[in-house]
Amino acid sequence: MTLQIRYFAWMRERVGTATESIETEAATVAELIAELSARDEGYALAFSDIAAIRAAVDQTLVDMDASLEGAREVAFFPPMTGG
Repeated sequence: MTLQIRYFAWMRERVGTATESIETEAATVAELIAELSARDEGYALAFSDIAAIRAAVDQTLVDMDASLEGAREVAFFPPMTGG
């Protein structure tokens, strides 16, 4: 499947892009993270602390074990704070 991936804040800085389109066979967000982490050092660094990352699939916050079936977009970002 083809997914649009979006990165925000320090994640964008570490992977070197704000958005990209990828082909993947990942079934869950966690599998997608493992695939992306294996790309290169910047991706590995961006995903090195899963507890410091939030994910949204088609603009809905999800857990890392969420399915990607039928998804069009996955966004990764640091935890949000109020204020």
